[in-house]
Amino acid sequence: MDRFINNPAFEGIEPFESKLWLSSPTMHGDEQKWVDEAIQTNWVSTVGPNIDEVEQQIAEYVGVKYAVGLSCGTSALHMATKLAGEKLYGQAKPNQGTLQGHKVFCSDCTFDASINPVAYEDGEAVFIDTEYDTWNMNPEALEKAFEIYPDVKLVIIAHLYGTPGRMQEIKEICDRHGALIVEDAAESLGAKYRLNGQWVETGTLGNYNAISFNGNKIITGSAGGMFLTNSQEDAEKVRKWSTQSREDAPWYQHEEIGYNYRMSNIIAGVIRGQIPYLDEHIAQKKAIWERYEKGLDDLPVSMNPWDRKNAQPNFWLSCILIDKYAMAPSVRGEKDYLYKSVSGKSSPHEILEALAAFNAEGRPIWKPMHMQPIYRMNPFITVEGNGRARSNAYIEGGGIDVGADIFRRGLCLPSDNKMTPEQQDIVIDIIHRCFK
Repeated sequence: MDRFINNPAFEGIEPFESKLWLSSPTMHGDEQKWVDEAIQTNWVSTVGPNIDEVEQQIAEYVGVKYAVGLSCGTSALHMATKLAGEKLYGQAKPNQGTLQGHKVFCSDCTFDASINPVAYEDGEAVFIDTEYDTWNMNPEALEKAFEIYPDVKLVIIAHLYGTPGRMQEIKEICDRHGALIVEDAAESLGAKYRLNGQWVETGTLGNYNAISFNGNKIITGSAGGMFLTNSQEDAEKVRKWSTQSREDAPWYQHEEIGYNYRMSNIIAGVIRGQIPYLDEHIAQKKAIWERYEKGLDDLPVSMNPWDRKNAQPNFWLSCILIDKYAMAPSVRGEKDYLYKSVSGKSSPHEILEALAAFNAEGRPIWKPMHMQPIYRMNPFITVEGNGRARSNAYIEGGGIDVGADIFRRGLCLPSDNKMTPEQQDIVIDIIHRCFK
């Protein structure tokens, strides 16, 4: 890191006294009130007034009839995926998942929490390539996937970094093929999409929907998640599964596998104190994205994109993509990387190291799922069809892989809504100097 601090190219920039985070919790004081009340009234279990209130408030905000508070976004995604599998293929045996023997089409550029529930339920994820316009699932690649695997009946889609995907087309494709949708809205609470001419919240766009209150999300409980639905039957099933599937008997009796997934009333108290500030946080995040867009417009980079006609992101994370011609040489292994500094060019890790040297946190773009060691043998579908084994020693060129390209050229910038404009100006200055 000294090579940045002591580099004449970065002369005049001092490290931030306090770390500039990628996205940290923003507390307002109301959270303490509801947590204290839970402790004072002894509601410190997985039931209580805080849970009841946040379920009602989030359901009303998003526009669904039911919200079920769970321990984390991953548990919400698991319940959504399990429900979809049972709806499609029937109740599974206790030692089997509901997706056993079945493939599921999944977003490729996402965190693995979107995908792992498919494995929990013994299914096989088929990864669908990304598109440049939103960095989300490419509808054309999804259509190609249905041509190759016409029997698939479930699609899991995530909205990357708070930006909605092209849900109008994706839903139409799924409807044509009789497929259900699990919507991972963990990163996109408060984002909106125009569906059939009407603005709706993400978290309402699938048959089964999930959001997260993890510590770095737009509002947080330090943990926590929610399953969202308009189906009373589905909500009641998730409440049952998430409390160890206890049957209606005077003793503990179980007819199906259950989970300890229910939200704590303490966690719900933190979320309850955060909910009134959701729109304020979104406005702050949007201002950060716009300042980056303006401050970096003279560099060979572009911001993470969104459909300005049909989407309103929550701008959870601001990201950049370095233009191909401005990429300095760089390579990545499984756990390490190398790059070369070149005048007029830069690379994600050069910028990330420079930011870290001045006490600011960035992050590489999510590594696509089809590139992950654990899923490297799973099918991967692009607009060309099968995305595996596309190179040929005797034919020049290779296959399209948008997700891998975004991962290679992209990075997430400090996006904490407590970052001041003056601090962000310094971040922008550091990025500029990486290209000198």
